[in-house]
Amino acid sequence: MPAAKYSDEFKTQVVREVIEKDRTISSVASSYDLVPQTVGNWVARYRKEHATDQDRKKASESAEIAKLRAENRELRQENELGEKSSRLLRQGTTVTERYEVINREEGSYPISSMCRWSRVSKSGYYSWRDRPQSQTAIRREELAMMIKDVFERSDGTYGYRRIQVVLERRGVRTDGSTIRSIMRDLGLQAAQPRAKVRTTVPAKDLDERPDLLRRDFTADEPGKRLCGDITYVRTWAGFIYLATVLDCCTKKVVGYAMADHMHTSLVCQAIDMAVRRCPIKKGVTIFHSDRGSQYTSQKFLDHLKSYGIRPSVGRTGVCWDNAWAESFNATLKNERVHRMVYPTKDKAINDIASWIELRYNHVRLHSALGYRTPNKIEQEFLDLTKAA
Repeated sequence: MPAAKYSDEFKTQVVREVIEKDRTISSVASSYDLVPQTVGNWVARYRKEHATDQDRKKASESAEIAKLRAENRELRQENELGEKSSRLLRQGTTVTERYEVINREEGSYPISSMCRWSRVSKSGYYSWRDRPQSQTAIRREELAMMIKDVFERSDGTYGYRRIQVVLERRGVRTDGSTIRSIMRDLGLQAAQPRAKVRTTVPAKDLDERPDLLRRDFTADEPGKRLCGDITYVRTWAGFIYLATVLDCCTKKVVGYAMADHMHTSLVCQAIDMAVRRCPIKKGVTIFHSDRGSQYTSQKFLDHLKSYGIRPSVGRTGVCWDNAWAESFNATLKNERVHRMVYPTKDKAINDIASWIELRYNHVRLHSALGYRTPNKIEQEFLDLTKAA
């Protein structure tokens, strides 16, 4: 199979995961199904191109700070478990509940110390820990660990259906009701959507502008049908606006642009990125949007015409006519924006670009794609094209 081709934007976001979030190369590679050596090469190239004397000095200082933090963390953990043990005793918990705390913390602290702090015998704890479990209890405990792992890897966004798909692909078969029950026991709840707020301002009704999609947001190949919308994101420094271009075949965000305004230039920039990353066909490719003034302006129509893209718009005030683009905005807000606090506009822009490239396009499973990712679908079409 030909090697996957990754965009410069995707590579940059992967490198930022390593450099700005202090993650290891192997963990980042594992998160996005990449080869560690490939990620290492991207990071090395980035650092070589951006290295300064100040960066090298900062790296030395960071190593010393990391050492001090590790020492402080070790002392803090010892105090933390002592505090947990004291609270348990004050609350009059049972011996079994104390054993459960020790078992949960095993591997983090010495067992003998935990037993002493909890005022239970070490032999009693070992006897409780090594008792035989029923096969049902063992199975449920194993499932709970796997469900929690999938949920955390999804950044707390997957419900029981997507978790069931992931488990089945790992060779673990179980029913949805069991997963829901375990999620309730673990207190795991997927991110919930909020009410929608309109961002674009409808232009005066333009009867001559056709709706070429008629709510059919599917396509048999990439680059044939695109749709887009504008949404806002609140920061402490004011609003930023995101314009997107989505491919109806792969469900991938092929173009996006962000700024502190929503002028027509914003949607033009999103189209420019889409043209670079998507196989546009002159006279065939359709771009569909609502009737916001940015999308119905002459400047934007001329921009589409320069690429040979056919414009399409939904009816005024009918959200279903651009449902796919609005669905993406809801997903972005629900799974990322509403769970974050952005002190600056740059923080918001960088975080949203990272979420689009690394999670939405590369990791997130889409029910409309048979619970596959947009990048996976795109790669399958590329492989078919090369084989033809």
